[in-house]
Formats: sequence, C-alpha cells, structure tokens
Amino acid sequence: MNREEKQEVVLALQEKMQEYGNFYIADTSGLSVEKVNNIRRKCFESGIEMKVAKNTLIKIAIDGLEGDSSEIFTALKGQSALLFSKVGNGPAKLIKALRKGKEEKPVLKAAYIDSAIFVGDNHLDSLVSLKSREELIGDIIGLLQSPAKNVVSALKSSGGKLAGIVKTLQERG
Repeated sequence: MNREEKQEVVLALQEKMQEYGNFYIADTSGLSVEKVNNIRRKCFESGIEMKVAKNTLIKIAIDGLEGDSSEIFTALKGQSALLFSKVGNGPAKLIKALRKGKEEKPVLKAAYIDSAIFVGDNHLDSLVSLKSREELIGDIIGLLQSPAKNVVSALKSSGGKLAGIVKTLQERG
C-alpha cells in the first residue's frame, strides 16, 4: 500500500468517525472467515458499519478527531475491527448478542461515544445499558408532560367539586 492509498484510508476512516459520532474497536482475531462474515451480516442488519484497517492508520484517523483521544491508542494492538453506529449502544448490544453461549469474541477493545472514551471489555455491560439520544429525549418529554397532566387532572376534578358546591348553594338559597 503506497502513501496515497494510506492517506485515502485515513480520510475515509475520519469521514466515518465524524459522520457516525460513535465507533467501537473490537478484536475479531482467530475467528474463521465464516464467523467474521456472520458478524458483518449481523452488523448490516443492525445498521452498523464494520471496517477493518491497520492500527497505525486507525491511530492517525483518531488523531484527527477533536479533543484528546490518546487514551484509546492503548487498545490498538493486534487485529482491530471498527464498528460505526449512529446509536451509541448499538455495537455493544451486538457484541453482547454475538457472545451469547460459548463464544468469547468479538472482544471490545475500546469505544468512542460522543467524545467519551471507554477502554476495555469490562465496559461492555455499562455500554449496553447506555440510552440512545432518542430514548433520552423521550424520557425528558415524559418527565415534562407528567406535571402538566397532574395539573390538568387536578383542575378537572376541582372543577367538578366547584360545580357541585355552587349547585348545593343554589338549592339551599
């Protein structure tokens, strides 16, 4: 691979990193071609894009991101597969699903989610439980609507009580 080809790969990776905003680095070494193809198919079905590149090119691409991402460089050893997703916890859920049973791979090396960096497979469970942006917005809307619903129901029930009191007073008078 010549210098121009390497530069093209780096630029393509940087574009993906900026486009998706979230990416995971996973270890798929030692897996058969059939298993890797199965992972690629599951990624496609889940809306996740999988790319494999040399660690040095991944490092150069990550260096181009805003902020200090050097913490993630420790994970760039051995074979690395990049999983790009619009949903922050999507690849974590996929890795967890792929590892059900006796499978030990893919192993999570690192994750970059909206500029937050997680290094190590021990973060997989916490990444699975992360809520997506849409889920968080839904939770906030639900919380904002809750007090409004309470006020409306209180006014409706109070309105009925007031009408009853007025009617009783009219009958007495």
